[in-house]
Amino acid sequence: MELDRESPLGPQPCCRDSASQKMHYYRYSNAKVSCWYKYLLFSYNIIFWLAGVVFLGVGLWAWSEKGVLSDLTKVTRMHGIDPVVLVLMVGVVMFTLGFAGCVGALRENICLLNFFCGTIVLIFFLELAVAVLAFLFQDWVRDRFREFFESNIKSYRDDIDLQNLIDSLQKANQCCGAYGPEDWDLNVYFNCSGASYSREKCGVPFSCCVPDPAQKVVNTQCGYDVRIQLKSKWDESIFTKGCIQALESWLPRNIYIVAGVFIAISLLQIFGIFLARTLISDIEAVKAGHHF
Repeated sequence: MELDRESPLGPQPCCRDSASQKMHYYRYSNAKVSCWYKYLLFSYNIIFWLAGVVFLGVGLWAWSEKGVLSDLTKVTRMHGIDPVVLVLMVGVVMFTLGFAGCVGALRENICLLNFFCGTIVLIFFLELAVAVLAFLFQDWVRDRFREFFESNIKSYRDDIDLQNLIDSLQKANQCCGAYGPEDWDLNVYFNCSGASYSREKCGVPFSCCVPDPAQKVVNTQCGYDVRIQLKSKWDESIFTKGCIQALESWLPRNIYIVAGVFIAISLLQIFGIFLARTLISDIEAVKAGHHF
């Protein structure tokens, strides 16, 4: 009889262990992914993605108009830089980052979000390094810009986009050449040597000409034979200041605008990094809670 008697407190330890196991198995963390950060990051990146699509579309259209898509060797024939290449490079970077950020935010993919965040951080520090180096090594930057400008002067007539870029730069800054109108001797069409049979010989592009307020139509031949005249008379018809000097004098006058643009871009990048890191932290916390 004593063996059949059961103490009322006997089975409690076993029940307590079973309940604790069940509680441990069904225990979840209160962490969750914030919808605000998720869809803010998605909206932030959809702008990047759409802008990248536009840049790529414009670049491919420009290349198709120049026949580059049917003959890619045209790119290697240029001694200067094709501005469309820069447009395409910016488009590829923006499209890739925007796509990674959008998909990473919607699918809560940590790998894509880390790629987006890491690339933005890399771009931010590259911009900062370029700004600091440009300030510390101004002479070196000036020499590199001179070489860049002179190489593009040589290819002025080889590409319509490059031609428009140089013309816009010279008209906007009222300058001519890298250091002066003589730099246009580097171009085979404007060279003053006796071997040249070009009608533009010893001239400058029309963008070097001092505009005449009375003329409503641009005279594209205003720079013909200008450099045959005495140098003392050049400033009557063309700009004699080089574009490097013009840019050097422009920067101090507009330093607050340049600084404001740089700060605005930096703040946008920091905001994107903050959103991505916050979302990554939320996703990691939820995953850690599910595997508790």
